[in-house]
Amino acid sequence: MTTDLADRYGAPSRLRRPVTIGVAAFLAVVGLTWLGWTVWFHTTPAVTSELVSFDVTDNNHVSARLDVRLGDPDVDATCRLRAYAEDHNTVGDLAFTPTPGSNEVVIRTERRATTVEKLGCSAEGQPRPR
Repeated sequence: MTTDLADRYGAPSRLRRPVTIGVAAFLAVVGLTWLGWTVWFHTTPAVTSELVSFDVTDNNHVSARLDVRLGDPDVDATCRLRAYAEDHNTVGDLAFTPTPGSNEVVIRTERRATTVEKLGCSAEGQPRPR
């Protein structure tokens, strides 16, 4: 005895396939829009910086040059540099408001530093220092 599945379980709705395709297309558009916004947001930060050089001038001072690029000249940014001694302990820390372009700063240290680390520059609305 053979029975037709449509007789046994009922026929599938005619709208089921178009509705499923429509929902999938809507979710794809929303997901791609979010992905595009995320890529744009994280590739166009308000401020970026690069540590160009540093020089240990004496036992209590390190001079450093930091290049800063502001996305908008009116952005209020803050940059941080940290100096470390030979034993990897922090011996100096400096937070300053940069100007666009090259910034020459002096970090006061507790004792002789051997290296300087750029912790980054950040601005309001920028979640991660760069």
